[in-house]
Amino acid sequence: MIHLAGKFGLVTGIANKRSISWAIAKALARDGARLGLTYQGERLLENVQELAAELDRPLILPCDVTSDEQIAEVYRTIEREFGGLDYLVHGTAFAPREELARPFVETSREGFRVALDVSAYSLIALSRGAAPMMAARGGGSILTLTYLGAERVFTNYNVMGVAKAALESSVRYLADGLGPQNIRVNAISAGPIKTLAASGISGFSGILQVYRDRSPLRRNIDIDEVGETGRFLLGPESSAITGEIVMVDAGYHAMGM
Repeated sequence: MIHLAGKFGLVTGIANKRSISWAIAKALARDGARLGLTYQGERLLENVQELAAELDRPLILPCDVTSDEQIAEVYRTIEREFGGLDYLVHGTAFAPREELARPFVETSREGFRVALDVSAYSLIALSRGAAPMMAARGGGSILTLTYLGAERVFTNYNVMGVAKAALESSVRYLADGLGPQNIRVNAISAGPIKTLAASGISGFSGILQVYRDRSPLRRNIDIDEVGETGRFLLGPESSAITGEIVMVDAGYHAMGM
C-alpha cells in the first residue's frame, strides 16, 4: 500500500549506496513520498545524482549543515517547489579522522567543536527550519541516526560518542519543544554497518564480529532493516512515538557480557 503519497521528505547525510540515510530514502520512496536529497560538497554530488536516478524526480540540493544560510536556502527551495515539508531525515555526522585515532583525553578543542557542530547542532538547525513548514501542514516527523557509543565506550569512537550523546539529548528536548505542533522527533540507534563513516574507525571489523557473537540474534543487521524502521518512525503508524531512541542492533544493547 502507498501510505505516503503526497508527502515530501528531506534527507541529509547520503554519501553513497551504503549510507543509512539512503536506505531510509528508498523505503520512503517505495511508500510514495517525494524526496529532496542534500549533498555536502562537490565531491559527493556525483554519488547523490547517481542514486537519485532511482527515485521519482527528487530535488538535489547542496547543504553545508554548518552554514545557516545554506540551510535557509534549502528550505526556501522546498517551499517554492513543493509548498511544504512532512519529514526530515538527519543523517549527517562527522569528526576529524585524527580525533578518532588519538586517545580521547587528547581531543583537540577544534576537533570537539567540529564533531558537535556537524553531528549534533545540525539537527537543531535543520529542525528549526523544518518546523514552520511541518506545522503549517498539521505536523510532521523528524528522524536522526545515533549509535550505542553514545551510552558506552567503544574503542576509537572517542569524540563521536560524545557528539552522539549530545544528539540523543537533543532528540528529547526537540521532541518536547516541537510536540505541541504535532511534530515528532526520534532517533534510530543502529548496529554497526559498513558505511563511509564507519571506514574511519580503526578496528571496525572487530566490532562487527563482536556483534555477531554476542547479540541475541547472533548476526549483524542489514541496512534495509534500518531503512524500514526509519519509514515506520516517519510514517503514520508511529503517530504516538516521540522522544525515543529506537535500537535496531539485533538485540546487542540488551546484553551484559
